[in-house]
Amino acid sequence: MPQKQIGILTAGGDAPGLNAAIRGIGKTAISHYDMQILGFQKGFRGVAQNQSLVLNGENLSGILTLGGTILGTSRDKPHKMAIGGKSMDMTDAIVETYRQLHLDCLLCLGGGGTQKNALHLKNAGLNVISLPKTIDNDVSGTEMTFGFDTALGIATEAIDRLHSTAHSHHRIIVAELMGHNAGWLTLGAGIAGGADVILIPEIPYTAESVAEAIKKRVQSGKRFSIVAVAEGALTQQQAMTVEILSNEIEVTTDKAQRKKLKSQLRQHEQVHINNTLNLSRQLEKLTGLESRTSILGHLQRGGTPSAGDRILATHLGAAAVDFINQEQYGIMVAYKNQQAVGVPLEEIAGIKKRVPPDHPWVQTARKVGTSLGD
Repeated sequence: MPQKQIGILTAGGDAPGLNAAIRGIGKTAISHYDMQILGFQKGFRGVAQNQSLVLNGENLSGILTLGGTILGTSRDKPHKMAIGGKSMDMTDAIVETYRQLHLDCLLCLGGGGTQKNALHLKNAGLNVISLPKTIDNDVSGTEMTFGFDTALGIATEAIDRLHSTAHSHHRIIVAELMGHNAGWLTLGAGIAGGADVILIPEIPYTAESVAEAIKKRVQSGKRFSIVAVAEGALTQQQAMTVEILSNEIEVTTDKAQRKKLKSQLRQHEQVHINNTLNLSRQLEKLTGLESRTSILGHLQRGGTPSAGDRILATHLGAAAVDFINQEQYGIMVAYKNQQAVGVPLEEIAGIKKRVPPDHPWVQTARKVGTSLGD
């Protein structure tokens, strides 16, 4: 049986655990199955431009604890890539590189966008397998994505540290965490860090409801409050506007009108920075307390991966090579019931895993008296 040749890339935003996954794939492929492995630099762009390096024991050594990705990453899409100042479809170039290098499979490590891009390449005739990576934990079909556990720990520690400042100065601290469409990170860190208010994209809020929860704390003798807010959290009015625009897009057949509506929808969905600052100002007026804003930003996805992320990434990486050995392609390697399982890309691509309104974490937050702003 001829020696299998694997390609691997990391795409989208960086996240803790990517190097652990690369190492898990590489060591399993080389030592356990005697496969060869090539790493492509800068995501899908590296495949389109044939920028690769051989991965071996030497360059896989010592990367388990490193954050980021030794291969580099980009947000380029195979069918929409900036080349010479123009947006070009580079799918054929990727297919050509795949054939030229005699690859048996291309492993794509990334978040929701990467799953869609992997499906696109599968439909172009390539053998692909993907792994779920994102600090947002919003990839469908898997209980956990690697990167989430590390970010959860960092965000929780940040909220812990903000408590002392809020308490000392009798202030409201509004802490913005990452999460455009899903609130897993904010909800988890908010519960673990003891936030008094947690605002997530799935549960629209009103400033009045948040202020009322804070005033009740003041009445009970507590002079500070921590508000954990996801960057994609929307007010009830904003959420209603987004829903109306989304419904109009669904029923509109005129291309120009659809384009206009989609532009308006993007504008309404990208208001998180102003949302957080406006919320802080509103709370000052409504409660009479000083309010300060802390935006954690990219701190949440940098640094050394946690033990949990190292284990998960290594586990899924090794399992991906098992699937290649079995010639099971067109799947994402998901984590379910402590097992690595293959989920068809068609079932998960383009689907966000959002927090259900009755999720146990939501119920827990409510039971311990945390306001969700609704």
